[in-house]
Amino acid sequence: MSNTVLSNAEEQGPVLVCSNVAKTYEEGPETVQVLSDVNLEVQPRQRLAIVGSSGSGKTTLLNILAGLDSPTSGSVLLQGEELSSLNETARARLRNRNLGFVYQFHHLLPEFSALENVAMPLLIRKELSVKEAQRRSVELLEQVGLGHRIKHRPAELSGGERQRVAIARALVGKPSLVLMDEPTGNLDPHTAEKVHEVLVALTQEVATSFIVVTHDMEFAKTMDDVYRLSEGSLALS
Repeated sequence: MSNTVLSNAEEQGPVLVCSNVAKTYEEGPETVQVLSDVNLEVQPRQRLAIVGSSGSGKTTLLNILAGLDSPTSGSVLLQGEELSSLNETARARLRNRNLGFVYQFHHLLPEFSALENVAMPLLIRKELSVKEAQRRSVELLEQVGLGHRIKHRPAELSGGERQRVAIARALVGKPSLVLMDEPTGNLDPHTAEKVHEVLVALTQEVATSFIVVTHDMEFAKTMDDVYRLSEGSLALS
C-alpha cells in the first residue's frame, strides 16, 4: 500500500457534527426510544469506533449520520450542511461527494467486475472521464491487494476479496468520512483478521475520517477513540 489517497475535505472545522439526536419508533401503542440525546463531533482524519450490544441502535445511528434515516429530534451537519434541511436529491449528492460506506454485506453489483464496482461512485458524478475513473479504481484495488483481480466479478471473488472491493469503492471518491457497519461481521475469523489488517493500514494512510461500528474490541482499539452506545446514549469508552 504505497500510494496515499487524499481527501476532498478541507483541514478546517469538523467533518460531522451530531447534536442532541434522538430516535423513537412507534410499535403499536408503545413508543420505543432507540437513541437519546446523542452528541458526536468528528474531526478531519479522526478515526473512531462505536461499540455496543446487538440492538443498542448502532446501525440506526449510522443511518442517521449518513442521512439515510431522519432523527426524531436533533440535527446532523455533514461538512456544515444540515442533512434534514436538504431534499433527497441534495442529500444523495452530498453523500456521493463526502461519504463512503462499507457494510457487513458488501452490496457489490453482481453483473460488474471489481474495477467497474469501484469506479461506480465516480461515474455517477460524471465529472471524470471513464479512463480517469478506472485509473483511480485500479490504484485503490492495488492498495487493498486486489490489483490482480480487477476483472473478476463478485461471484468469482472470496468473501474477504469482496469486502476489500467494497472498501476500495468507499474510498475511491476521496470522501471526507467513511462509515463502516460491522465490516468484517460476515467473515470467518481468519479472513476477518486479514481484512482488519487492510483497514488498519488504510485508515492510517488516507486523509479521511472513519466511523467504524464493530463488536471486535481488538479492532476497535486500533482507532483513535472508542465510543460505547448503551441505552440510547453515546459516551467515550
